[in-house]
Amino acid sequence: MMAQGTVIHVAPDKPTYAVCVLGTSTQLDVYSSAPQGCTSFGINASPGVVVDVAHSPPAKKNPTGSSKWPLDPGLEVSLRLRAASCSAGDQKVQISYYGSKTNPVQALLYITGVEISLSADITRNGKEKPTKARKDQRTWTWGPRGQGAILLVNCDKDNRKSSTMDCLDDKVLNREELQDMSLVTLSTKTPTDFFTQHQLVLHVAKSEMDKVRVFQAWRKKKSSEYKVVLGPQQPSHLLELPGGQHSTDFYVEGLAFPDATFPGLVSLTISLLDTSKPELPNALVFQDSVAFRVAPWIMTPNTQPAKEVYVCRVSENEDFVTSLTALTKKAKCKLTVCPLEENKEDQWMQDEIEIGYIQAPHKTLPVVFDSPRNRGLKEFPIKHLLGPDFGYVTRGPQKGNITSLDSFGNLEVSPPVIVGKKKYPLGRILIGNSGFPSAKSQEMHQALQDFLTAQQVQAPVKLYSDWLSVGHVDEFLSFVPVHKKGFRLLLASPRSCYKLFQEQLKEGHGEALLFKGVKNKKQLKIKDILSNKKLREHNTYVESCIDWNRELLKRELGLTERDIVDIPQLFRLHWDFPGTLKAEAFFPNMVNMLVLGKHLGIPKPFGPIINGCCCLEEKVRSLLEPLGLHCTFIDDFTPYHLQHGEVHCGTNVRREPFSFKWWHMVP
Repeated sequence: MMAQGTVIHVAPDKPTYAVCVLGTSTQLDVYSSAPQGCTSFGINASPGVVVDVAHSPPAKKNPTGSSKWPLDPGLEVSLRLRAASCSAGDQKVQISYYGSKTNPVQALLYITGVEISLSADITRNGKEKPTKARKDQRTWTWGPRGQGAILLVNCDKDNRKSSTMDCLDDKVLNREELQDMSLVTLSTKTPTDFFTQHQLVLHVAKSEMDKVRVFQAWRKKKSSEYKVVLGPQQPSHLLELPGGQHSTDFYVEGLAFPDATFPGLVSLTISLLDTSKPELPNALVFQDSVAFRVAPWIMTPNTQPAKEVYVCRVSENEDFVTSLTALTKKAKCKLTVCPLEENKEDQWMQDEIEIGYIQAPHKTLPVVFDSPRNRGLKEFPIKHLLGPDFGYVTRGPQKGNITSLDSFGNLEVSPPVIVGKKKYPLGRILIGNSGFPSAKSQEMHQALQDFLTAQQVQAPVKLYSDWLSVGHVDEFLSFVPVHKKGFRLLLASPRSCYKLFQEQLKEGHGEALLFKGVKNKKQLKIKDILSNKKLREHNTYVESCIDWNRELLKRELGLTERDIVDIPQLFRLHWDFPGTLKAEAFFPNMVNMLVLGKHLGIPKPFGPIINGCCCLEEKVRSLLEPLGLHCTFIDDFTPYHLQHGEVHCGTNVRREPFSFKWWHMVP
């Protein structure tokens, strides 16, 4: 869609005065005011005016080459201007009407050509000086050849002294904050007295005014000032501009992420009004818009390089933190430890937050998604992460009415996948839900699901996790990077554990003990585990739940059995608080691991020792080390496993954003 102008009607009895904006094609109505008895017309125009005459349907070319056309209602005449006028009405068009029985009759049109264009980075190349207005900047399109500008939600806090996120105040406190905004330039070139009879209005739809804020730059001698002209409660702004050639810079910030009621699109529009007749309402002469899409919040999978690991120091995890420090050193990763007085004995770092990012062509920044669980770590994301170039977003009820499924151990994302012909270059979000609704079933809160779905670029897959006591997807799956295919999906597997123990029994190791070396924990022989009928039944049920997800993941992520590695694991069922049988890990759950590139921090399973080695550790090494991965087994038994979580539950990772640009995909 091009910018829109109005239709010009001409009449033989008096001259017509009109404004044409450069870059637009203006319709000229020659038919409705034609004198009676006239059957054809001709046009003469100043050199600065381009006239285009087209039949609809198209006419045959006139062989004599004369520039007369029949007066036909199907004829479309349009005008374009080559340059802006120096003075009002300095471009002239003369229409001559002819008839067999009448003398030629003239109609005169005086045109003022003006330049009015809004420009922004619609080609998404990150150039500070935006591209000049193009035909297609009113619509926003996806894909590598797509067009349309991008807005970031200004959700960081560039001034540490500020009490809140930048998008919640209407000030620009420093130059850094402008980097989080998108530049839009209004260029005007008009005769000097043009704005005595015309006015420009910048506006957004009322339904979008709370999603965006626009600052106008006022250039002072040594610095610039920035004043809010559009935003909440301010859908339009009358611009006071001088005539002549002029350019005005605006800085646009997003105030809201895409969500259930907001698809993420915002249009900034400039309207030219004719104010020359004070006794009449102002008339619309021209409109131009720039469409923006608010950048989505994007998650990063285990296959992305790790930049920083977060963990809590609590009263019983000193050795755990020491082991983690060694692992992050090996993986060349920063480690941030949240002290006890700030986490209030809440060690579940994975459950409190998910760190993703937002991206525009000119800027990328990490953004923490804060879960509504709000336990001891409630203040951590706001006090320690939100800051210069580190954004913050949250959803869901801030008090009560939440379940364990609203914690972010229940929010994961797959690596990039191709499913049939559909590409997911940023992977797909994975959340756990109930298999079917019942009086006691749990779902992730709808506000969280709506937010994740609305981001569009990582279409969520709902898995079945409510069979678990804690109910998180990270209790039965993980992804690890692998050179050739890119990744493997790891699934917890009771079947594979029974098979391993059966082999050890066959080889005469039935007396080997599980939990050897664990304080205050009853040790169990392989042969007793294998002969425990009830435990076997529990694990047959668990296997059926994991198999359900296995088939779902194969279908929704386009995987085959070759992409899946079974990690030996046993579970047991126990009665939870509402009186439902739910599963929990029987020994430390190895699939609940920390993935830092090729370095894996895996819960130490305390499996049966055979020939001086833990047979569970050996099995996992044999599965993962040939893929180029390094396994480090970390003792998390007392501080995490006994509290129904493991290494992954107790840590969090900020990863490198994808090199793939989200706007190049087609959701």
